[in-house]
Amino acid sequence: MAATTGDNEPVLPPAIENAWGLRDRPPKGPRPGMSVPGIVDAAVRVADADGLAAVSMSRVAKELGAATMALYRYVGSKDELLMLMVDVGYGPSPGPPPPGTDWRAGLTRWAWAEHDALRQRSWLLHVPITGPPITPQQLGWMEDGLRCLDGSTLAESEKMSVLLLLTGYVRNEATLTSQVAEGSRATGVEPNEMMPAYGRLVARLIDPARFPALHRVLAAGVLNQDDDPDDEFTFGLDRILDGVEALIQRRAG
Repeated sequence: MAATTGDNEPVLPPAIENAWGLRDRPPKGPRPGMSVPGIVDAAVRVADADGLAAVSMSRVAKELGAATMALYRYVGSKDELLMLMVDVGYGPSPGPPPPGTDWRAGLTRWAWAEHDALRQRSWLLHVPITGPPITPQQLGWMEDGLRCLDGSTLAESEKMSVLLLLTGYVRNEATLTSQVAEGSRATGVEPNEMMPAYGRLVARLIDPARFPALHRVLAAGVLNQDDDPDDEFTFGLDRILDGVEALIQRRAG
């Protein structure tokens, strides 16, 4: 839990103060032009180019042509830097649903926006999640997702649960797609050949009497070609929204 002041007000961590522009850190020393946004942008450039593992305070300092210790006058730790990078990396939220958009179309639009953000910057998936979102742009994403459910029959707690379920699905699918791509690069097997190669291997290994259900999948040719990741994402997203729709109808009596 966050620390509190004597009047029970929460004490904002430095990273949160920086993200919301509430922390006054005037430039000091030989690099008066350095700023928190500039440091975060440099770190994002490193991650975009070479992955999250390449991000270190020394590497970011080198990117800026500054001494490593100079960064600590603005960003207190690497963990603080990572939190700020995530806020910038996701980018602005997709905005509230356009007028006349029903809840299902709104959440579909929202989920695809997050999907595209994570596909564009897969390093975001490697940043540890240490708590609920609290930075400006991430709260903007939450706000826009919740607004998709305005006027529905769901309780406010259920709206939050829907968003948690949906973003968990999006992150899981993005992680799977990213890891398959990494595996493809490591093995030299083209992504569209991975599933057929897997199917041939499984066919050599299984006994139809022991694995009848899997044998039927093979016999139907399900593994003969690679699925389009977007088709798989759409299928799962639609099934989740079907469940949300059933809940909304139940709440409506």
